[in-house]
Amino acid sequence: MRVLAIGSGGVGTSAALIAARRDFFDAWVCADYDVMRAVALAERADDARFAGIALDASDAGAVAAACRAHGITHVLNVVDPRFNMPIFNGAFEAGCHYLDTAMSLSRPHPTRPHEETGIKLGDEQFALSDAWASRGLLALCGIGVEPGLADVFARYAADHLFDTIEEIGIRDGANLLVAGYDFAPSFSIWTTIEECLNPPIIWEKDRGWFTTAPFSEPEIFDFPEGIGPVECVNVEHEEVLLVPRWIECERVTFKYGLGDEFIEVLKTLHKLGLDRTDPVSVRGIEVSPRDVVAACLPDPATLGDAMSGKTCAGTWVTGMGKDGQRREVYLYHVADNEWTMREYGTQAVTWQTAMNPVIALELLAAGTWSGAGVLGPEAFDAVPYLDLMADGYGQTWGLREG
Repeated sequence: MRVLAIGSGGVGTSAALIAARRDFFDAWVCADYDVMRAVALAERADDARFAGIALDASDAGAVAAACRAHGITHVLNVVDPRFNMPIFNGAFEAGCHYLDTAMSLSRPHPTRPHEETGIKLGDEQFALSDAWASRGLLALCGIGVEPGLADVFARYAADHLFDTIEEIGIRDGANLLVAGYDFAPSFSIWTTIEECLNPPIIWEKDRGWFTTAPFSEPEIFDFPEGIGPVECVNVEHEEVLLVPRWIECERVTFKYGLGDEFIEVLKTLHKLGLDRTDPVSVRGIEVSPRDVVAACLPDPATLGDAMSGKTCAGTWVTGMGKDGQRREVYLYHVADNEWTMREYGTQAVTWQTAMNPVIALELLAAGTWSGAGVLGPEAFDAVPYLDLMADGYGQTWGLREG
């Protein structure tokens, strides 16, 4: 296996450092628009299998050329999802398998954005599934932590814990603090704005996919391992688009513990038009307001030393268990920033995201997972994944009843 990992920021850095401890691949090419960042990451990995190159992720032809030049078999996309389609198309052009941690972007319904879907997350990629399948190529989409590990948990619950499922609800919460900053998101603000301010999507068996207002249906969810109760709200996320395609259930939701202050900041950005991606003219220079916001905030990859606390990603499932009795479980994984910084020198949120595509790549390299077309993590057996996560990567996962 020869991997082209596009993006040498927080998730790309964590993925490279996690992969450097494994032996399932022959080459790992770190790529970034900033060649010095890619080269520095390859040097940090301190492994002859790693190299760094410059690459424009917005240029499908450049992606395909890099794949051919380096004999790539698998493209790992770990940049903002706005670059998904050129990377996706470039991998296809070069005949490479593809993985990403977030799917192609949505566009709201033009007149009823809080009731009906427009273009949904992943629609552009799923539309090309047959083309990928006809060439025997796999596009494994949404294989970060959420989406990704959360979807693996959903598959495990459906296969091993439940006979019938009412709701699969992804619930994400943390008690992370960043010292010295009034506002410092632990993940890409570009992506955070996209998923939090877009109309959240919900799926119900008798209704299909529909949308609601941002930050709707608040609930208090009690997270494990000392995180405790956190208010969670509806947020647009890929799991709602992925889970119903492969798992029989009645309802799928995604709720994120943002906190009142974070929500107010996002609402203010929206009111001021600073969440916009289309350029505006500033003294004759065209700039994207959202890019300006991102440039004004600290790079999440640099926040690890100032962060403390834990982040929890998990899947809450209700229904009838294998014994015919009503059951409610929460399957989860917790990342502790103190541990990730000590072990890898990267912060918990990016590390937790990055672990999952590396595990998936190892399963693909071994032939344990295989497939063709555009698929989500739910399309594969969850047990080998969870076993490798525990035995090979030293990461335990929890199952809480009730």
